Amino acid sequence: MKLDSTTVQLVLCIAEEGSISRAADKLSLAVAAASKRVSDLEAQLGAKLFKRVPHGVLITEAGSRLMAHIRQIDNLIGRLEGDAQVLSHGQDGRILIGAPKAAIIQFLAKDIARLRDAYPQITLKILEENSKIVQQLLRDKVIDVGIYEKKSGFLDLPKFDYRQDRLVLVYSRRHFRFADGPVGIDDFLDLPIVSLGKGSAILSALQGAYRSRGRSFPNNFSTSGFDTMLALVRHGLGVGLMPPDVLRSFHPEDDLGSAEIQGDWHQRAYVLSCVEGHAQEQTLRNVVAQLIGTST
Repeated sequence: MKLDSTTVQLVLCIAEEGSISRAADKLSLAVAAASKRVSDLEAQLGAKLFKRVPHGVLITEAGSRLMAHIRQIDNLIGRLEGDAQVLSHGQDGRILIGAPKAAIIQFLAKDIARLRDAYPQITLKILEENSKIVQQLLRDKVIDVGIYEKKSGFLDLPKFDYRQDRLVLVYSRRHFRFADGPVGIDDFLDLPIVSLGKGSAILSALQGAYRSRGRSFPNNFSTSGFDTMLALVRHGLGVGLMPPDVLRSFHPEDDLGSAEIQGDWHQRAYVLSCVEGHAQEQTLRNVVAQLIGTST
């Protein structure tokens, strides 16, 4: 199978943009050439990745299943290019760290800044993925260090405690009302919920909470990021769940309210795992020790 880096980037861009023409424009490709690349790849795979619709394309079920593999190929290509660059410039080491967006916003960005101060010679790259994908990348040795939610852990790797957070209910004051004080799961069980998508720790927590009431989570709206979640919540399409520090990072307007949640199902713990093989051993140890040391 022939799969070059341009085709990999093109497929990922089409999935993000929902349009071959917009993706082609972003990558400075002719639309006809981009369309042929997709058709050739689909012929090689024996499966359709995208379904043409009047105003663009939609990813197919087969495409959704294969996209994780294509994303990993893209990460491996990036790893190859980055490691070659590090070697050619005589730098001391390069570490790839994967983590969910919530962990990056709340903790990891600050920790990385400290890391760079302590080890300016180390090249660091951050990959933002949900907890499930982070573990897959660790398993496949695409990344060196992974941070993920403990309850969603499935890897047989040593785990170091990293940080903890909690979820709060986020809602539009113009569309929903809640009593003062913490709300229980029964207070919003029948409301439309805006959640992060498959593989996210938030989705897993919601599914568990609904199961505790003998119900299946309806998954009314599934989004890929907290910014999209807030856009839907603002218009009253549902209520959302996110850590309070993540909510504050978006500088929410007064119309957006938040409420603490009863129980402990919304409490989360992040762990850190690492794999040896790509990074220099001492460099990896230094980074892990620094990240664990700053987790107070």
